[in-house]
Amino acid sequence: MPLRAGTPKVLSQEVAVTPELQRALAGLNPAQREAVLYQDGPLLILAGAGSGKTRVVTVKIAYLIGELGVDPRSILAVTFTNKAAGEMRSRAASMVEHASDVTIRTFHSFGAWLLRRNADIAGLPRGFSIYDDEDSITLLRALFPEQKRAVMARFYHLISRAKDYCLGPDDDLSDISSDPEFVRVYQAYQKRLDEIGNVDFGDLIMKPVRLLETEPLVADRTRRRFQYILVDEYQDSNVAQYRLLYALTDSRSFVCVVGDDDQSIYRFRGAEVQNILTFPETFPDTKVIRLEQNYRSTAPILDLAGAVVANNEGRLGKTLFTDRTDGELPDLLLLEDHESEVDFVIRLIREAERQGKPGETAVLYRTNAQSRPFETALLREEIPYVIVGAVRFYDREEVKDAVAFLKFLANPKDEVSFRRIVNKPARGVGAKALEKIFQNLVSAGGDLSAAADYTIPELSKKAGASLAEFLKTVDFLRSRIGQEGVSQWKNTGDDGPPTLAAIVEELLDRSGLARYHKEQDEVSGSQKLHNLEELSNAASLYPPTEDGLTEMLEAIELDSAREQGDVADARVVLITMHNTKGLEFDRVVITGLEETLFPRNDDPEELEEERRLFYVAITRARQELYLTSCRYRRVHGRMTDLLPSRFLSEIPQELVNLIPESTAVPQSAQRRALSALRSGGAGGRGGSGAAAPDHPFPRGTTVYHDNYGAGVVTRAWYTGAEAVVLVQFETGATAQFLPAYTPLERIAGDEGGDFWT
Repeated sequence: MPLRAGTPKVLSQEVAVTPELQRALAGLNPAQREAVLYQDGPLLILAGAGSGKTRVVTVKIAYLIGELGVDPRSILAVTFTNKAAGEMRSRAASMVEHASDVTIRTFHSFGAWLLRRNADIAGLPRGFSIYDDEDSITLLRALFPEQKRAVMARFYHLISRAKDYCLGPDDDLSDISSDPEFVRVYQAYQKRLDEIGNVDFGDLIMKPVRLLETEPLVADRTRRRFQYILVDEYQDSNVAQYRLLYALTDSRSFVCVVGDDDQSIYRFRGAEVQNILTFPETFPDTKVIRLEQNYRSTAPILDLAGAVVANNEGRLGKTLFTDRTDGELPDLLLLEDHESEVDFVIRLIREAERQGKPGETAVLYRTNAQSRPFETALLREEIPYVIVGAVRFYDREEVKDAVAFLKFLANPKDEVSFRRIVNKPARGVGAKALEKIFQNLVSAGGDLSAAADYTIPELSKKAGASLAEFLKTVDFLRSRIGQEGVSQWKNTGDDGPPTLAAIVEELLDRSGLARYHKEQDEVSGSQKLHNLEELSNAASLYPPTEDGLTEMLEAIELDSAREQGDVADARVVLITMHNTKGLEFDRVVITGLEETLFPRNDDPEELEEERRLFYVAITRARQELYLTSCRYRRVHGRMTDLLPSRFLSEIPQELVNLIPESTAVPQSAQRRALSALRSGGAGGRGGSGAAAPDHPFPRGTTVYHDNYGAGVVTRAWYTGAEAVVLVQFETGATAQFLPAYTPLERIAGDEGGDFWT
């Protein structure tokens, strides 16, 4: 469908071109100016990081009105957040009159606007309500009262994903879920939603698409109204939003999308990078203009970012450049462990303060759970910090649940902790049951476990059985604190001694909290399990005794109660890589660059997205960039031997300063590992290296590692000249090693056999 801008709607009155618009036009670089002036057909503006894309979009809106006399009511600008829409409206209004008449909305806001103006045709009351996630789950529970909330939350997540792809309950949903119940649940949910005349967020896109595709008069009227359509952050659009854009356009339309295929990092939310990659095919004769001049970062930072993202195959390609040719090479630090990583960040901040250039330091990580050791150290050092996009580690729901259980183990009279955990996950111990328990409290001498035990006969059979199981778990865990038997559990310390991590792991399993929060993760992608794992890592620093438990709880309380200082003065920002989108900082430290943490697996599509995420993280830095990779990191409470991230192997050596920390253990082994990765197939586009029949530890070899115990080689390959193995241990843990640098001992076993399966 070739698109050409038709005769523009022109304002009847003369438009005053403001000095602000004249200055804005004069301040554009050649590529930006070309993008603003072009209007002869579909336009794709590939805007690299820090290239001033928002400026281009707003100046283009003002140019259409102020220079070409386009009726602002015929312009539709779509972005992804209300904040961005407000900023765009304000900037355009400062440059030209009548810009306030431009329709600037989010996709969902525009969908609601369109449905309300065509409510009768869409089969909706004009005053329809929009259900949020909680409302929708409540509706599902009303339809299926026999099901638990977590089950219905999972189904609603699947329904939302289906609507992201513009799939209704009668469409083929096999790519969304193989659950045989899903179709029935979706059909019942949508039927009830339609009966009561309300919509959910997915409907705000899907219903307008169906309306425009099936009602020619509505489509024609809407297309006549909006002849100029601009979409910002197009790389974050999903399939349904693409369908909506396509349905809004015809031969009269001028359509312009702005985005960066290298910054498409929200696949887990339904974003489809193919929307921007295939835009020139969808809209023939598309003009592609690349904004490649970066105004944020120094040249060495941009060179590094470009070298990394160039390894992606699914991209249209661009090369960022800058006039800021000053700046130091980014530093790559190969550290011994996560404690060295934290120490480095503290020293970096202190050194910047000493030199009188504190600036703003951002510590980036892949998952929220990685913030805990940084939070603890910054509080200890009384350095003000702020966490962006997340609550403090010990304030997170799942962490508070597990800590409350630990507190109750330490103190059976802790009423607040008991109330939090006795019915979480839900076990039928409601308000009336709690009232009965507290009526028995005096008889039990203030011991809540005893009071609960006395109450069991007074409860329903189901609630009584659940409460008895809860008390059994409490008794079991209390009996293990300080006992020798703990050393036989699956989690031990670095070289064998038992730790509290074992008790935490058992607590999470037996209490049902791990399962409960895993279900929450499946719905929201909130990484609650990662946070619980980090709590286990924190517990590994303490012995499994009453004193150890008390010491740990005291440390948690001190961390939770200690003031962060005035966050307005905070010069340290703790933030996940995803949350940095759109932000920039003087100094950036990208932490946790190890295999299995970043990237997390070998899926080709996920690898490309993770590499884009790395590119986004790098391009947040204005002046200074530091990359850190640890040889050891705590996983499930014990130190795990890790390889540097394959993304580091993609960086040409001349683009970074490779720094062995002078205060850390010499890193010769890890530097050799990085060199091995750089020379072989484990890097690049995610190859796993070459399998070799003459490998010194072929698949099936039974081995022993001092920290992990006995295990069997499940994969064996070469990366360059170095042998690499993946070992599964009897504990269930898996780890990757370079045998030349990590002592693995062959032990007697059935060659080729998986001896615990």
